[in-house]
Amino acid sequence: MKRFLLIFLALFSVALLAREAAFAQAITGVVTNGTTGKPAGGIEVVLVDPMQGMAELVKTTTDQQGKFSLKSGAAQGPRLVRAARDGVNYFRMAPPGTTNVTIEVYDAVKKLDRIDGTADVIRIQADGSTLQIVELLAVRNASSPPRTLIASPGFEVAIPENAQLSGADAQGPNGQPISISPQQLAQKGHYSLPYSLKPGETRFQLAYELPYNGEATFSPALLHSWNHVVLVLPTSVVWKPKNAALFQHMDDEQGDEGNVQVASNVKPGQDLSFRISGTGSFPNPQEATQSGAAQPASPNPRDNRPGGGLGPPIDAPDALAKYRWLILGVLAVVLAGGAYISVSRAPKTPAAIEPASGAPEQTTSNAASTGGNVLLEAMKDELFQLEIERQQGVITQEDYEKQKAALDQTLKRALARTPRTNV
Repeated sequence: MKRFLLIFLALFSVALLAREAAFAQAITGVVTNGTTGKPAGGIEVVLVDPMQGMAELVKTTTDQQGKFSLKSGAAQGPRLVRAARDGVNYFRMAPPGTTNVTIEVYDAVKKLDRIDGTADVIRIQADGSTLQIVELLAVRNASSPPRTLIASPGFEVAIPENAQLSGADAQGPNGQPISISPQQLAQKGHYSLPYSLKPGETRFQLAYELPYNGEATFSPALLHSWNHVVLVLPTSVVWKPKNAALFQHMDDEQGDEGNVQVASNVKPGQDLSFRISGTGSFPNPQEATQSGAAQPASPNPRDNRPGGGLGPPIDAPDALAKYRWLILGVLAVVLAGGAYISVSRAPKTPAAIEPASGAPEQTTSNAASTGGNVLLEAMKDELFQLEIERQQGVITQEDYEKQKAALDQTLKRALARTPRTNV
């Protein structure tokens, strides 16, 4: 009996050691220069923990073949692997069990011609005294070869001159939203957004208010060309465009977005003004966030794609069919983002996941209380981005299922560790 007990304890100890070794297994990988297509040597790579206010756990430098190896203690949750080039940070999520990560960095330049406006989504709510607007701008860096546009001075936007700006966020490709501080320019209502534009799509989100007495004329300030300008209003608000021929109504099978109007191929300075009257609002921020996050995360492409599913047209071809999934996907983000940015007026210390070029990283002053929320936001965004990549055909179905299973497991762990008051 004693011998059996000793053997059992020995085997149990070996199993524990093997488990700990698996958790502490090194994360290896390669950093590639996406501009040249060659390995990126001499790049600093850092393993950071979003649960600890983006604390740096261990760092190293890539060799001439772009290879690196990072090793730290047992993982308590997902980690982020960060690589920096020319002052711009690039991230990859590393869920528990990850052993290999590939990161692309890019050459940075101060001027690029291939910056395309994908969508400008303007979400408007109205009460008896103010209009509350959340505007999301999706911008694509289509440079070839791909390069990062350094934020100097930054992407320029304009809001109505009498508007009061209350918050701004930026979200890079495969990144999470972070707070930024727009810089006011000489012309009233014009701002530069200090955030580098990496290859792919970057999203900016602005929140501002306008005085309102029950009716008003709104004229979007358009400084760039846009594939689509999307207006989202509660159904109880009466909307009268100056030129109705410029807009096309977008039907949504779920009926959650209210009155959605789309203008396509919009040029800088084009007059899209309209008059609104009455009051109305969207669901409260928590409901909006949950609905915006839940729809894209489903792996069922027929019933749960962004916007609730996009069936083939029955009669005449739909002029928006080619871009419908994109517009509705952005709508899901802006509705959820309305909740994210609406709390920006309250004092807070945001956790920076992807800081702008040349700007110091922001960290939370109380990682214990905010780390869970940061992680949940990161998981939500990763799930959304994964679904978009699957629908675009960027990844195979097999890779999609593997990555989603890993993210689902991480999300369950995060929810289990996060106090209910923080969820």
